[in-house]
Amino acid sequence: MFSVRASAATSRFCSVSSRSTAWRRFPSRTLATIADESGFKIPLIDLSKYMSASSPSEKRKTAEDIVNGFRNVGFIYLDKHGIPEATVKGAFQKSKEFFALPNEVKDKLAWEDPRSNRGYVQIGRERVTQSADSNEIAQLRAKAPDYKESMEIGRDWDKTWKNQWPEESLAPGFKQTMLEFFQTCHELHSVVMRAIALGLDLEESYFDDKINEQYHNLRLLSYPSIKTDMLKKDGQARAGAHSDYGTLTLLFQDQVGGLEVQNPHTGQFQAATPIPGTIVVNAGDLLARWSNDVLRSTLHRVVAPPAERLNATEGITPARQSIAFFCNPNGGAEISCLPTCTNAERAIKYPSVTTEEYIVGRLKATYM
Repeated sequence: MFSVRASAATSRFCSVSSRSTAWRRFPSRTLATIADESGFKIPLIDLSKYMSASSPSEKRKTAEDIVNGFRNVGFIYLDKHGIPEATVKGAFQKSKEFFALPNEVKDKLAWEDPRSNRGYVQIGRERVTQSADSNEIAQLRAKAPDYKESMEIGRDWDKTWKNQWPEESLAPGFKQTMLEFFQTCHELHSVVMRAIALGLDLEESYFDDKINEQYHNLRLLSYPSIKTDMLKKDGQARAGAHSDYGTLTLLFQDQVGGLEVQNPHTGQFQAATPIPGTIVVNAGDLLARWSNDVLRSTLHRVVAPPAERLNATEGITPARQSIAFFCNPNGGAEISCLPTCTNAERAIKYPSVTTEEYIVGRLKATYM
């Protein structure tokens, strides 16, 4: 499990009384986030400097580094985050075993309802995009569906919406592994949200009672090997360009690669090369709305890595695995502009919305 429990972390971390306007304090280029006027670099953050800080100033510096990463790029690499390598490997192994099950077994666990957002999603059913128009998305899906399959897992104690688990005899240890991994990721999310609060000049515990219901989604992803001809359609990708819906996404990826992030300063997509031992973390739409766009929800996509040549005209891409933990505020949490993210010079950009209203609306449009 994660080395710092959420409750323990709350008591250890110092509160902050400063109320200066955070968005004005941070320069546009810090931490070598932007390598030069045309370059682009996702910052690497050592989270242990925050979790084990020996002084309030040391903790604040790491918190500001995290906020600057989300402010300038929308993405960070999180290093020394407290999740053991064996825990991540175990989750990947059980995910691989699940997707190796026969289709008839997985299809019995099919995703059915955006309010639940649980279950198995077969290849081609989802088409991620920035569009909110269901008809437009249906046309995109028919033309160039995302070439991936996934398994969606939510909080297991929910009385209304139930997870769909394979039988233990068919997937030994799968359920227990994923339940433990879900909790581990929630605890890390809580720590990062405390750092964000501190970096935005809020009380460090500001988000605690707004994320404690664990209204999250653990998504296991499998990108099967595919012939290159299938990826030559206009608009085709393993996962189309999109932003995520919630507060943060914790992305665990293998070494195959394929994730690309849009440079918000040029509009070009550039590779987010896997760095062993790190977690890729990006800000989502609700965190951008909460912060009045002080923090970026950056477009990203998954493309095919270099293919192995089969003959003179055709190649085949390697299979890819990833695990995404989509962190969300509580379902009924009201997402309205944070007090330190607006002033006379920066008007509030978005109306209030609840987490459930926003996420369910996006999911309804995304799936067929």
